[in-house]
Amino acid sequence: MVADHPADPAVLAQLVELSPAAVEEILVQVAESYEQENRGFRLVKVAGGWRYQSHEDCSAYVEQFVLTGQTARLSAAALETLAIVAYKQPTSRAQVAAIRGVNVDGVMRTLQQRGYIDETGRDVGPGQASLFGTTALFLERLGLNSLDELPSLGDLIPGADVVELLEQSLIGLPELAPELDESEPESEPEPEPEPEPELELVPELVAEQDQQDGLTQAEQTEPTDSETD
Repeated sequence: MVADHPADPAVLAQLVELSPAAVEEILVQVAESYEQENRGFRLVKVAGGWRYQSHEDCSAYVEQFVLTGQTARLSAAALETLAIVAYKQPTSRAQVAAIRGVNVDGVMRTLQQRGYIDETGRDVGPGQASLFGTTALFLERLGLNSLDELPSLGDLIPGADVVELLEQSLIGLPELAPELDESEPESEPEPEPEPEPELELVPELVAEQDQQDGLTQAEQTEPTDSETD
């Protein structure tokens, strides 16, 4: 009741002067008795230690009491970054940024300040970037005993039937264009240009034109003064 963090069975064993195995067995029995008696609180193993916590069935009432007036919550960006670190650890800022597609320096700094992640080592590659992982506080806040209890990513991946339907829909997208073309009415062929009407030659105009052409030809064949000389 007085521990700030989940109590290590080894520490409890030293306090009560029993072996850690005996203390672990007693804690399991006490936890099972609370469940059988349908208590409003539980004794659970979290982050390698044991602690008392309210039962999940009472969460709606506990939240109204505990969370009243509290506004310090992690943003969606912080939760996304924390999830990436939890599943990819140890990981660097650059790797997290590559997955999220944005700069994560500020978010990583916030998570480190709140104690959810911490530097765990250095990358052996060029630059020796800092590698980060989750802390015991992260497990405590999520109610997990170890990282092995994190939900499997495979449960979040759609089944083979869903993937096949998605693949078929993506493959069928390019085929929509020809179908749309076939459904459209065929465009009417452009009308051929009408031939220009032939001009009717008036006899009087033809005779006058022939006369003018004859005069012009006579002028061209008439010898000049120099030629006569």
